[in-house]
This record gives sequence, C-alpha cells and structure tokens, in this order.
Amino acid sequence: MVYKFRVILDAEEDIFRDIAILEDDTLEDLHNAIFNAFGFDGMEVASFYTCDETWNQEDEIPLFDTGDVPGEQKIMSDYTLSDILDKENTKIIYVYDFINMWTFLVELAAVEEQSATAIYPETLFSHGEMPDEAIEKNFEADMHDDIYGEFEDDLDEDDLDMFEGDDSFEDFGFEENWN
Repeated sequence: MVYKFRVILDAEEDIFRDIAILEDDTLEDLHNAIFNAFGFDGMEVASFYTCDETWNQEDEIPLFDTGDVPGEQKIMSDYTLSDILDKENTKIIYVYDFINMWTFLVELAAVEEQSATAIYPETLFSHGEMPDEAIEKNFEADMHDDIYGEFEDDLDEDDLDMFEGDDSFEDFGFEENWN
C-alpha cells in the first residue's frame, strides 16, 4: 500500500507538499522525502513527534540515538510508517534543524494501492515557496494551567507577620548540634 501525506510547513503562508511513500518504508525514509521535497540539504538533525488529533506533541522519535544508553532509544529507522500511522492515527509532527526549528504538520491523507509505474517516495504536488527563515517559535506555557498563578511570588511585610510571637522558630532543640 501507498501512504499519501500532506506535509504543511508551520508558517503564515500556505506552504505544503504532497508526498507518496510506501507503507513499509521507515520514518527515516519519510524524513528524507520531506527534506528533499522542501529543498533542504539534509545536513541537520531532525525528529518526528507523535501527537494527538489536535496536534499536541507526545513522544519524540529522533533521527539519531541521543539516549544515555546506546541502542536503548528507538530511532526513525526502527519504525515503519505502518507502525506509527494508520487510518485512525493520521497525524505526526516533524521538526527539521533544531537551531531554526522548521516545523511541519504531517498528515496521512490517503492509503491507496501501489502504482506499478511510480517510483516511491514521490512528491506529488508542491504549493508555496519556502521562506528564507523559519518563523520564530514562542515556547510559553499557558497561564490557565499554572496552579500557582493566583499567588504572589514575593514576600512582603504582611507575610512575615505570621511569625511574630511564635518563639518555636528560635528553639531548634539539640543545642549541642548548633555550636
């Protein structure tokens, strides 16, 4: 079977490529197809990230093993596309070049029969020109998730009043340990 992906650059302009690739190819093969389709040289580090239906990033699948124990971490070449993606799980995030953070939303658009005349992977359609620079990413947490957001971080004189009249803070016990 052939997986047909729409790979969308996370940018203000509509920039995407449609790529056809065999379901038994690896994530590394998809990585190669993406950087070729978008005109990158392939010399930078990249990772895929599994995600949910609303593109919330989950587990990283790197190009190279970056773990503490060599061989323990699974990498792109360890996964076939059909291991990660199917008709129910259609989305994955791709990040190329961790300095510039080129970020792509990759969605499985169709699963079709293989064409006898096609050579895979294949760029089926190209829309939009790549910008000179990636858009700047803003990595700020949402404040609504901050359980401490309603509290002040700084102490003031009123905060210190709670210790007045309580001498228990001066008696640490075991005086011989404090000499």
